[in-house]
Amino acid sequence: MSTAQDHLDPAAVTALYGEHIDELRALLTGVLRNAEMVSEALQSTFARLVEEGSASRDETRKGWLFTVAMNEALQLKRRLKRDGELVRRLAGQNGGAAELWGPSPEDEVERRETVERVRRGLEALPENQRTVVRMRLDEGLTFAVIAERLQIPLGTVLTRMRGALGRLAETLKSEQS
Repeated sequence: MSTAQDHLDPAAVTALYGEHIDELRALLTGVLRNAEMVSEALQSTFARLVEEGSASRDETRKGWLFTVAMNEALQLKRRLKRDGELVRRLAGQNGGAAELWGPSPEDEVERRETVERVRRGLEALPENQRTVVRMRLDEGLTFAVIAERLQIPLGTVLTRMRGALGRLAETLKSEQS
């Protein structure tokens, strides 16, 4: 438990703030790249200075302050990443509710129906377009590699892919109606 004697003198905290705030802000801005997070890290850093700064020696206090600031920044980044991942899952990204609780029966039926519509749409494409789509999606090939393998110009591959996507969009749109 800390006592008033364990804390730095308010005048010393004010002096350290005035002396180092610009450098600390620059450091934290480089790490966090967000003004609100920089302000939060600075506030936490100086709160720790008030609470624990007296444990550091005068000659090493600047280093202590920068170390605390960096640790606060890294802790904020970790918390932001963790919170962001949770929000994305809850908001429906990366599987959403399905990832947390499994897909609902309705979602599973809809997914199967969509897969079937896409499969039918792919089968309805002209052979030259279907070949490009399958090489791109199934084999993960770049358009340049597809052009090389099929021994056709890159522009032709891109045109076939664009045409295939247009036809698939139309097919899926008409089947939903």
